[in-house]
Amino acid sequence: MANGCPLEAVVVKVSPLPLDAACYQRHMLHAEDRVWVEKNCYVDIWIETIHALGCEPRAVMPFTVALDFEGDQFTFFKPPHDELRDLYGIDVQELNCWRPLIDHAVEHLAAGKLISTEADAWWLPDTSGTDYRRQHTKSTIVISELDVEARRLGYFHNAGYFTLEGEDFARTFRLDVPPDPAFMPFFAELVRFDRLVRRPVSELRAMSQRLLVRHLARRPATNPIARFASRFASDLPELQQRGLPYYHAWAFGTVRQLGAASELMAVYLRWLDDRFAPAASEYDKISTGAKSFILKAARAVNTKKPFDGGPMFAEWAAAWEQAIALLA
Repeated sequence: MANGCPLEAVVVKVSPLPLDAACYQRHMLHAEDRVWVEKNCYVDIWIETIHALGCEPRAVMPFTVALDFEGDQFTFFKPPHDELRDLYGIDVQELNCWRPLIDHAVEHLAAGKLISTEADAWWLPDTSGTDYRRQHTKSTIVISELDVEARRLGYFHNAGYFTLEGEDFARTFRLDVPPDPAFMPFFAELVRFDRLVRRPVSELRAMSQRLLVRHLARRPATNPIARFASRFASDLPELQQRGLPYYHAWAFGTVRQLGAASELMAVYLRWLDDRFAPAASEYDKISTGAKSFILKAARAVNTKKPFDGGPMFAEWAAAWEQAIALLA
């Protein structure tokens, strides 16, 4: 249903942020030469949404300096909503999905808003080669264009802007299937940009540096990489026992978050001011080291051979200490 009418009887094409997926130019944070082209699904959608709105997403990255090891994972780092509002005038509020998501999407996109929503990557064609039509994985997208009659959706996801249609559209919105009382709606958010502010770079840098001071004060009290090293030593036997599928899930929550956040910090610090280059170089060591570690550890899990990650962890831990000292 849409506005009380069957969707098939309603011609709805709305696009508050007109884009063409075929020629969309992603932000440099998602350039192919990045160590981690994709970070995590939530920070990725914000990089590209902010960029598509004509603003600079690097300004909101100070929160990554507070990345911590939480015991079985590193922080799933996300841009704070209040900082999106202060820097860019973007307002994010939870969407109460009390009716089908497509009905909400029709109404709010027509009103000039975007919708951020969790989605099943099984139906997201930009994940071809990984999750698309292979495994059901929760991810997050931002809906920017909706054509109900053509069953076509334009969305931000991972490192760019894409479209889906046909069966992917129907399944993303749970169309053509009988109601299931056991189905729980995905979490969704409204994104308003009617008060968007495009600030001069100098003003953004000044505001962002104040945010860096705030988040630096919230940094972990002890070295998170040293704690991660201890946990990996105890986790390795279970990883080898359970095999590669379990390892890949573990690696996404641990090494990938550490590496991607470190690269974001390195790029951010170089954008902020040249005098932060030495600290950025320390974060580079962690980022590139984590990328190498993922492959080496995967081989160890697959072959079940002993693996000593101690020297790599020690280098990253020292780099973290040095980066924090340079910033503090």
